[in-house]
Amino acid sequence: MERGHIAPITTVVLACTLTVGALLIAPSAKADPTSGEPARAHAFSFAVIGDVPYGDEAQSRFPDLIAEINADPDVRMVTHLGDIKSGSTTCDDQRFDAVRQDFDAFRVPLVYTPGDNEWTDCHRANNGSYHPLERLARIRSLFFPRPGRTLGKPTHVFSQADVGVPENVRYVRAGVSFATLHVVGSNDDLAPWFGLGETSPAPTQITEERSRMRAAIANVRAAFQRARASHLRGVVLQQQADMFDPTVTAPKFDDYSAFTPLVKAIVHESHQFDGPVYLFNGDSHRFNVDRPLASGSPWLDFYGVDQSADNLRRVTVDGSDLGEADWLKVTVEGRGADLLTFERVPGL
Repeated sequence: MERGHIAPITTVVLACTLTVGALLIAPSAKADPTSGEPARAHAFSFAVIGDVPYGDEAQSRFPDLIAEINADPDVRMVTHLGDIKSGSTTCDDQRFDAVRQDFDAFRVPLVYTPGDNEWTDCHRANNGSYHPLERLARIRSLFFPRPGRTLGKPTHVFSQADVGVPENVRYVRAGVSFATLHVVGSNDDLAPWFGLGETSPAPTQITEERSRMRAAIANVRAAFQRARASHLRGVVLQQQADMFDPTVTAPKFDDYSAFTPLVKAIVHESHQFDGPVYLFNGDSHRFNVDRPLASGSPWLDFYGVDQSADNLRRVTVDGSDLGEADWLKVTVEGRGADLLTFERVPGL
């Protein structure tokens, strides 16, 4: 989803503080098949990027960003939260191939969850008037040719390829349950494909969205189930869509309606989990840390949720059009209220 320019924000280092119940500690450091390391490893840092590269100039500098992340010896994994192009550039194979080649340069495992710009919005004339579902198939074949294996340095993750959504994965790192969710802006692709002459969601569009949303919710539930069963320290969910966009002053439910079942599932699972929960997203391009589903939040009424998730912290990463911070360094090193710390890393 294309966003307007927002004033830069001062670079900060933040420590998330959540008031949660005591966490259960696993009695042993049994190796996990999705991590290749003890589930109780102490410090673990990963990089989070999103909405990059935007435009030809940013694409030409994208290898520099990758090199910068590769140069940090602490970073052991990378997540890209989608939108590998801007919403006003073409969705052609050449552009996708170039980004895929850049992704191959990561020296650590790369987990990528698609955004709306690389398929949902490709019906627009300035995007090339593609059929979105054809572009989605192309994204899957190009970026997820080996379900259950990451990009960058290949490593094993649990994939939902069995339900046709290979991009949704789960894994455990440093005693934390991670999951990616293919949930995108443009109301999770229920915004009409006006570039193809549609004035309301097409039947095939609705069918695809409902299937993909069911998979996302199942992945959420599985991530929490794993965290509870293994007494893990926390849960991290990662997706493109900003379901609580603070840059929109008067949000309309029709523009967010598709997210309702996911929001309710996240609230329910978080409410039942005695530990910190984090939701990372891109989409709105402005770095932000908040608690959109805590008691008293207007988003609870907006989505018709009758519980709250006071232990959930949402983190939105910078977009490439801001130029303030190139990437977010996240470190799992604490326990309970101080489980994750964040450092916004500016460009060189």
